[in-house]
Formats: sequence, C-alpha cells, structure tokens
Amino acid sequence: MTQWPDLSAVELLVAIAEHGSVSAGAKAIGMAQPNASRSLARLERALDVSLVTRSTTGARLTPAGLMVVDWSRDVLSAASVLIHGAATLASSGGGELTVSASQTIAEHLLPAWLASLRAEHEDVAVRVEVLNTAAVLAAVLSGSCEVGFVEGPRAPSGVHSAVVARDELVLVVGAEHPWARRRGRVTSEELVDTPMLTREPGSGTRVRLDDELRRRTGRVVTAQQELASNAAVRVAVQAGAGPAVLSRLSVAEALATGAVLEVPVDLDLGRELRAVWTGPRRLTGPSADLVRIARAHRF
Repeated sequence: MTQWPDLSAVELLVAIAEHGSVSAGAKAIGMAQPNASRSLARLERALDVSLVTRSTTGARLTPAGLMVVDWSRDVLSAASVLIHGAATLASSGGGELTVSASQTIAEHLLPAWLASLRAEHEDVAVRVEVLNTAAVLAAVLSGSCEVGFVEGPRAPSGVHSAVVARDELVLVVGAEHPWARRRGRVTSEELVDTPMLTREPGSGTRVRLDDELRRRTGRVVTAQQELASNAAVRVAVQAGAGPAVLSRLSVAEALATGAVLEVPVDLDLGRELRAVWTGPRRLTGPSADLVRIARAHRF
C-alpha cells in the first residue's frame, strides 16, 4: 500500500526552497527546528530520495529535491482547495478573513476593494489590520493574516506576491516654503542635505525614498521629524514644518485644494502595490477574490 507523505513535511520542503535554510523554512511555517529536521528526514525516507544538502550557509535542494518541490506546490494547492472547501461546507456562515494593509493602501484603496468583496461574499466577516509595510510582511509570515497588501519597489522575499496597483511618491511643501516658488527640479543631493518630515522606518514610503536616494547618492533622507501616519506628515507640511515625500494617493485632495504644493524632483519614485501571502502559490476563496478585485480596480 502506498504511504502518503506528511503534508506538513511537504510544506516544509517548499518553505526551505523559498527561504534558503531549514531553520528559516521551519520558522516561516511555524514549525520548531528539531521537529523540522525530523520531519524532513521522514519525508526523505518515505520518498526514498535525498532532497536537501545542508551547509554552513544554509540548505541547498538536490536536483531531485527541486523536482519534488515543483510537484509539491501542486499538492499543497490542491490541499488548500480541499481545506477551504470543507470549511465552507462545515460553516453556516462564510467564515472570517483577516487582512493586513499598509497605511496608504488601507486609507485610500482597501475600502473600495472590501465593498466589492462584500457584494460577492455577504457572509464573510473581514477584519483589517492597518500596519506599515514591514509589519504587514511580519503578520503574513507569522500566519496572523491570510493576505496582506504592501508598497515597495520590488517583490519582497519569503512570500508569494502579485502586483495589484501602481503609485508614485511626490515631494510636497507648504505654500510659504522656499521650494514652493521653485522653477527647476529639486535634486537628489538637495533632498539628502535637507531635513525632511518623514514616515517612520519600515514604512513603504520611507523605504522607497531611502532606496532611491541611496542608489543616487549613497545616502538616505535626513529626518527632521518622524511621524507615524501619512495624515500627520501631511498636516505638518501644510503647517510649514518642512518638506516631505508622500504617496500621491495620500495628498491628492490637499494638492487639489492648494493646501500643499507639489515640487518636481529628479528622482523616479514610482512603486508597485502588491498583495502578499504564504502557503500555496495559488490563493483560493475570499482571499483570492479580494486580490482579483484589487487588480481589476481602477482609481
């Protein structure tokens, strides 16, 4: 009789491939390190094939292990469909969906996405956590939410992701700031030399700005004051406290009314907004529908 492999061991193998070591893979799926080593050894015995070669720098999949990982993704995806389908049948309601989102997305895009989701899933209770990008990724990796939405110039490591929208950062000042009357573009060197109002480290806005400045000048923004929300930074700019770089989404209304003014810069500050999740590469259920809605939404 065929001995079926333990699905948790299969999930561990895929996590090792994605995170580069047994310990990191185990952490990603919430498995203790000693249990992970035993689970991997049992999987290799059950399949009668060597899957992973360990070294001081991590774990490397064998050629056979690479093939097994590809097959394993399909197995985990099918198992996810089974689990979500059974949960739907067992529940009189539609269950609960926990979503974590960075501030810009949560404030300006997520409400419309959730309204469309509710039209499709009236019986699904949605719980939303508003965090910065780094904290959203931590929540997704810990399993405390089913899907997250983050900002950044590139796909984050350790999670599956899909681009759902695009955004850009803009330099804004108050009406009395000297740059308000400026004709030419503000250079990257001027930005790093000027004390700025900024979001806190770990926010997608701060990371994107620092990455671009580092690429251009080898330096990062000089923070005059760090504030924990887009609204707080915008109000401080409007009050004349200093310049700031914020998402166009978060300052669109203030720009339209003239409360703050946009100043051109010689930087490319476009960025992608992504859905992120762990587990099977293919989402199912309300999570998948929410990502589909986000990708189709126009703003």
